[in-house]
Amino acid sequence: MTTDIRTGRVSKRRTPPRPGYRAELNWLLAVLPGFPLLLLVLRLWYLSQQDLPTMLLLVQYINPLGMIGALFITLSWTVPAAILLVRVLGGISLVSSPNQTATSFLAVAAFRMPGWVVVIAVGIAAFTWQLRMLPLLMMLVVAVLGLTAVQGEHGEPWLMRWLTLGVPVLVGIIVWIFVWPGVVASFRAGDHATAVLLLGPPLFGPVLTGPVPERWARIATHWPAVAVAFAMPFMVGVVFLRAPVLPDTAIEVTTEGEPVRVVRGQLIAVDDTSTTMLEATGRVVFIPNGEVRSKTLCPQAADDPASGLTVRGWPVEAPALEWIAPTRPVTEIDPRCLGRPLNRGSGGG
Repeated sequence: MTTDIRTGRVSKRRTPPRPGYRAELNWLLAVLPGFPLLLLVLRLWYLSQQDLPTMLLLVQYINPLGMIGALFITLSWTVPAAILLVRVLGGISLVSSPNQTATSFLAVAAFRMPGWVVVIAVGIAAFTWQLRMLPLLMMLVVAVLGLTAVQGEHGEPWLMRWLTLGVPVLVGIIVWIFVWPGVVASFRAGDHATAVLLLGPPLFGPVLTGPVPERWARIATHWPAVAVAFAMPFMVGVVFLRAPVLPDTAIEVTTEGEPVRVVRGQLIAVDDTSTTMLEATGRVVFIPNGEVRSKTLCPQAADDPASGLTVRGWPVEAPALEWIAPTRPVTEIDPRCLGRPLNRGSGGG
């Protein structure tokens, strides 16, 4: 027995699933929760310089909530990217093959995706994506709006042309006007990748709001999704492996008969007898508490923009959240963070 669910021009034909489909889905759902755990383990392995005893020590002392927080903050941009990509590619599959969506995971996901999920994803992306990625975000937004209009009941022809062609063109022009100084500066600096990211996406907005020939629909939607699905874990892994998970600390140490020295590294733990530090070389140092003269947290060095390019005064490599969220200004670098002891007679911290 076959039944149809229809929404406007789009129908999802319910057919018996192909053999093995449910088993493949169960395997996917079983493996997916293990990916964050794998990232956390790899982060500790990378932090310990591939030394198993050091890794076991880190596992003993590091708070999992801290690592999960670092994972969330570092990779917050990936969730809206996945949602919007599935919605756009699945929407194109829906409008290109409206009667054959049961065999397409992308089409089913886009068909069932609530609008509020897309709205939240757009809001998160607007704050967490770099400025040079915002033209791409605007392209995805107008594509979702156009595809939603095509999937529904058709209204007046002029309204459909406005939603699928006029809005993308107008938004593209507004985006170009805003980013044009950055495009010019990118070409002058020889940073063609940034120039393409700022200039290119608005060109594709009108193209992504309509169907493609049905025989090419699967190639145009599923192969890009498969490529991104394979590339995303590697991108996420590379980014997270560089994320800090321990506080960067500098400690003044006074040993009898020796000059004051500074131990710089990441603080693992402090107990009743000693302070445990992980140096940049991967060596673990145990400092007796009686030899600790002072200690301080070293602020994370601000990431200097690799290109130095700006768009109307905003760095192209900085997300909006960095412009809005309050930051602690660092007016003077503590000498201990540079490996030099303080020039004072008494300890403190």
